[in-house]
Amino acid sequence: MNKYIVVFVTVKSKKEAKKITDILLKNKLAACVNAVPGLASAYWWKGKIERAKELLLIIKTKKALFEKLTLEVKKVHSYEVPEIISLPLTGGNSKYLKWIEQSVIK
Repeated sequence: MNKYIVVFVTVKSKKEAKKITDILLKNKLAACVNAVPGLASAYWWKGKIERAKELLLIIKTKKALFEKLTLEVKKVHSYEVPEIISLPLTGGNSKYLKWIEQSVIK
């Protein structure tokens, strides 16, 4: 079951979210990308606490594509250290998982 993952990527704008989403979908590195607006992020950066309004990309893909996906995101992401993290899918609708399989590169 750990063949599939969900990847989280935070971005600073709708424009950046669209750019990353389009690249991932066109290159078949993701089956689906949800852009969730309205994040209020607080984090440590260069020794101090920063705050930012961001969007969260929730990306569904295969574990085997994570490295390629990461490289593509890093090419266009505006952050010096972008958040690109993955979580294994430990269960799911079998038809949805099959759809992920069919929607990304083999």
